[in-house]
Amino acid sequence: MLPGLFWLLFFAGDEGSALKMELILFLFLSLVPVYSRGQGVYAPAQAQIIHAGQACVVKEDNISERVYTIREGDTLVLQCLVTGHPRPQVRWTKTAGSASDKFQETSVLNETLRIEKIQRLQGGRYYCKAENGVGVPAIKSIRVDVQYLDEPVLTIHQTISDVRGSFYQEKTVFLRCTVNSNPPARFIWKRGAETLSHSQDNGVDIYEPLYTQGETKVLKLKNLRPQDYASYTCQVSVRNVCSIPDKSITFQLTNTTAPPALKLSVNETLVVNPGDNITMQCSLTGGDPLPEVVWSHSPGPMPPNSLVQGGNLTLWRIRVEDSGYYNCTAINNVGNPAKKMVNLLVRFPPVVEPAFQDMRQGVGRSVTLRCTMLKGSPMKVATSVWRFNGTLLAQPLAEQQDYSELKVDSVSRETSGSYECSISNDVGVSTCLFQVSAKAYSPEFYYDTPNPTLSQKQSKNYSYVLQWTQKEPDAVDPILKYRLEVRQLAQRNTIQTFIPVKKMEKGLLLEHILPNLKVPQSYEVRLTPITSFGAGDMAARIIRYMEPINYPNPTDNTCRFEDEKICGFVQDKMDNFDWTRQNALTQNPKRTVNTGPPTDISGTPEGYYMFIEASRPRVTGDKARLISPLYNITAKYYCVSFYYHMYGKHIGALNLLVRVRNKRAIDTQVWSLSGNRGNMWQQAHVPINPPGPFQIIFEGVRGTSYEGDIAIDDVTLKKGDCPRKPIGPNKAVALPGSGVPAVHSPCLRGPLTFFLYVLLR
Repeated sequence: MLPGLFWLLFFAGDEGSALKMELILFLFLSLVPVYSRGQGVYAPAQAQIIHAGQACVVKEDNISERVYTIREGDTLVLQCLVTGHPRPQVRWTKTAGSASDKFQETSVLNETLRIEKIQRLQGGRYYCKAENGVGVPAIKSIRVDVQYLDEPVLTIHQTISDVRGSFYQEKTVFLRCTVNSNPPARFIWKRGAETLSHSQDNGVDIYEPLYTQGETKVLKLKNLRPQDYASYTCQVSVRNVCSIPDKSITFQLTNTTAPPALKLSVNETLVVNPGDNITMQCSLTGGDPLPEVVWSHSPGPMPPNSLVQGGNLTLWRIRVEDSGYYNCTAINNVGNPAKKMVNLLVRFPPVVEPAFQDMRQGVGRSVTLRCTMLKGSPMKVATSVWRFNGTLLAQPLAEQQDYSELKVDSVSRETSGSYECSISNDVGVSTCLFQVSAKAYSPEFYYDTPNPTLSQKQSKNYSYVLQWTQKEPDAVDPILKYRLEVRQLAQRNTIQTFIPVKKMEKGLLLEHILPNLKVPQSYEVRLTPITSFGAGDMAARIIRYMEPINYPNPTDNTCRFEDEKICGFVQDKMDNFDWTRQNALTQNPKRTVNTGPPTDISGTPEGYYMFIEASRPRVTGDKARLISPLYNITAKYYCVSFYYHMYGKHIGALNLLVRVRNKRAIDTQVWSLSGNRGNMWQQAHVPINPPGPFQIIFEGVRGTSYEGDIAIDDVTLKKGDCPRKPIGPNKAVALPGSGVPAVHSPCLRGPLTFFLYVLLR
């Protein structure tokens, strides 16, 4: 077969013979190892870079490196030909270019790199890395050299010096020609049709200045003579490389050549009102050749309501955002550009803070209210007016530049209410609003409390443990008690009780049992804190009775992730990325090879499982956390069983945590496993005994690279102890064609173990 393939390529035709020979050599080098090792069809990756774009030339330089020369704007096509089994993955990277050129890796198995209209910053050394897990990766490189020649820029500078005690003056002219190119350009100066050379006479010098940006040649005309007033041409050339033609620029030097000069029709600072129309005239007062006049705005571009006609700039219906610096610039490439600038200030009403502020304070204490101007034009408070519950107050004595203050000496029932401050800057008015009182803030219900807590089915009643914390208890006087109001929904009668409080601290969880609630009725609960000032802000919530979950088959409490609701599990919003639900039919056909399961534990393509994807943009140490619903406990000891799949040379870690819900949430790691465990599903059994309501958390940690996918399936929860003689792992299901490494026992963390009670759906 191998000789036949070579003859087929050799006699395929005359066109592209060099490329065919390259392909033949590459196929020979890549196929020989497969036949020589005698190890079956597995073969390490081999790679070779070929080009198929608009190259000018491909050659070997003096260090035996392949160099691909291309003209800027053409299309670059590089192909990384690979062989090996399994089929290698291909990744392109680039170095030796501009630091600002962020070349991104291509997709997996994208063997062709194509760049349309290549730019000069995209030149550099490109690497093709082919890897299939057999032997070492194959890495090939090629250097891409982008050729270009910009239009040259010609500027004229003149100097006049006194000679022999001001008897007469001598004028010297410098013609500076600058260009950007690759390779470096060659400069030719001409006077009319005559080519000039360095020091061809006493009046001509040609030299390269120091410390210039780009390539520059200067033609110096010393002690200007009548014959020096002529037409001068700067011609630049890259010697037709990549068929780039020569470029040139011409300037007519006369005895009237002069730099530009400007004057403005308005002051350098201009103050206007919103809605005004203004015109700024920028007039030329000198310059030969005739300068070009342009307007610009800083910061940002010229506003859409602007119109430029010659040197005139008109702004229609001026807005606040039109403020800024407007620059008029005149350029004729003689001397330095002439510039004039106008600072446009648009007056606008003040912007103040706070728009609204709730001020709480203990009885008898003072409170200071401040209304601050954040911005405005002019940025100064002209007047401020304070009102209390709509009634005008005496004007504060001292007014500051950008704020106004009012002090309430003693907070009481009489001084509690709404305070309003209106600030003006002579353009408009803005208002701050303050609500002052000694009322306690509202309580905050602890919504993670299980629902219901207690149930007595024989009496058709149930109870609920109401839990709450107090928002900012130290902001006002101490809370003495809570008023509790309970009302059955759809009824008007309310049962009111008072709950005394000895001491309240921030974050302290309070509890109160609501007894004798009727099954299956729901109730509205209102809770109001009371201080010496009186009643504070009320909080309300609805208590709903929920029947225990009944399964069609009570003995089957396994979550197989077949439903999109994934048994009530949710993604942790505080982690780095999410777990993904998929099966063999929905998985990405270009997914990373040599990691992750091909199917779920059942081995059928329809079966679903949860997994973490370790490819980009994931980085080492990223975590994905899958959290179960909150459940109550009804027994002392339980066993959490699940299957895991941890295959790949970059596997990180799989952790099982239990979050116990009491007065605060406590996460405890009860099981952990890391590293490559082979291409198989294996089972773990973890005993736990939680002391209160809880959740379980599956935490996947990304390893050092992309071959680190971790999966879980068939999470089972049973009462009682785990199997007494676990085989670590207790059960392993090898997948077809897998290489199975040595098996290690999972790690149980810490003396304290917890349990999950949940019948997962």
